[in-house]
Amino acid sequence: MSEIKANQTLDCKGLACPMPIVKTKKAMDRLEAGQVIEVQATDKGSLADIQGWAQNTGHQYIGTIEEGNVLKHYIRKSAPEEVKDEKKHPYIVSAEELENKLAAGENVVVLDVREPAEYAFNRIPGAVSIPLGELESRIHELNPDDDIHVVCRTGIRSDLACRLLAEKGFKNVKNVEPGMSGWTGPTEKNRS
Repeated sequence: MSEIKANQTLDCKGLACPMPIVKTKKAMDRLEAGQVIEVQATDKGSLADIQGWAQNTGHQYIGTIEEGNVLKHYIRKSAPEEVKDEKKHPYIVSAEELENKLAAGENVVVLDVREPAEYAFNRIPGAVSIPLGELESRIHELNPDDDIHVVCRTGIRSDLACRLLAEKGFKNVKNVEPGMSGWTGPTEKNRS
């Protein structure tokens, strides 16, 4: 495969969600339409994050190359007329609201879209694990009529997941903000 030429390289190695996306947004503002940025990240979740963000904003996700533990994501900046205003999922609940619903025994499905390692070490009891990058191919595992509360670490991946579910006809989907970073309720983890 021939070397991909990037106009700018952005080092996001060692950063966790949401920082690779935050830094990519800022760097894209400085690029000219048609230019390509290479985003280097070590967070495995950055693959789904970058793909979802590019799709949501109208920028072109070109692809990702894995070299050792570094993911090199390539995104082409779109022309101004191709760029979409970034929208957020309109239905949001706080971590505290979700905790109260669960404590009251309400019938809600907690969908955790973080990476498997994040889920294994700290999750809401009973949460369903479907990483964001697998959600579209595993959507059949969810019931479109359920009351689904989507959680990630900070609310960014879960926002992308909520919009995907809504596009696929799920009617009762809520993004939990700020996600597990703001969760004070009970948690569980895998036993070794």
